[in-house]
Amino acid sequence: MGVTFSQFFPPSPTLTEADLPNQAGKVFIVTGGYSGVGKELCTILYQAGGTVYLAGRSKEKAQEAISYIKRLEMNNKSLPGKLVFLELSLDNLATIKPAVERFTSVETRLDVLFNNAGVSNPPPGSISVQGDELQMATNCLGPHLLTQLLLPIMRKTGNVLQSPGAVRVIWTSSIIVDLSVSKEGISLKELTTISKNQQYNYLKTKLSNWFLASHLATQVGADADGILSLTINPGNMKTGLLRHMPAIVGILFSPILYHARMGAYTALWAGLSKKLNIHDGGKYILPWGRIHPSPRVDLLDTMSAREFVEFCDRKIVDFM
Repeated sequence: MGVTFSQFFPPSPTLTEADLPNQAGKVFIVTGGYSGVGKELCTILYQAGGTVYLAGRSKEKAQEAISYIKRLEMNNKSLPGKLVFLELSLDNLATIKPAVERFTSVETRLDVLFNNAGVSNPPPGSISVQGDELQMATNCLGPHLLTQLLLPIMRKTGNVLQSPGAVRVIWTSSIIVDLSVSKEGISLKELTTISKNQQYNYLKTKLSNWFLASHLATQVGADADGILSLTINPGNMKTGLLRHMPAIVGILFSPILYHARMGAYTALWAGLSKKLNIHDGGKYILPWGRIHPSPRVDLLDTMSAREFVEFCDRKIVDFM
């Protein structure tokens, strides 16, 4: 109960724009970077001098966000970085490899991939271009494919930096994992079968993001690759993620919903904190930047966790 309570009322963040070192020369990708937590994160990284790619489907929204972020900088004396739109749709796997090819044609490094974008509780029956349940496609399959395609440039970056854990992949989970996963866990059949309950479909994707983060940590977490993979609960945010929920949900939970900038602090800590190292691979980060003291690690050791990764691999193989 203590851990869950502290996710609703977290301690103060320990890494913000005020403490962040200069990020000049570093390159970041933030999916869903033109709204909510992603937009706030892009703002912080850009103002610190980083090159930031806002990845998503809408060029119009991305350009609006870029213009907004640059206007903020007009009165800021710091040396800003660079903001670039990277067009891709996580719910259309066919768009992801071309996006990665465009990125790698102009960039020689990638320091942190923030798999930030997500969808929650869309209308029942919503599916991806490839016919998968929309939340599973957007929250899991798309990010998994994007991450696997970006591993070569991330490995290259790690080899240059020679600092295991400096290159990172950040996945996005949710407090719902602590609140709603049963003691028995979730079987592969449950994970991959579409429920009539959209909230349950959402829960499955947020648990699965942790499965993917943990798997990646074993795949590229050794010193040879040195890529640190983590999942985060950004916190309970006042963002567009609630747009498909009944209006009463936002009203009832308003007292414990925070500005998106706070969620960006969680991602920032996971992506850049020097308190984390390569041995923290697969761990679960809580708001506003701290390691979960007692996560359900038993879930990571289940057959369903391993089979889910294999399920994702089968889904993306034709788009690699």
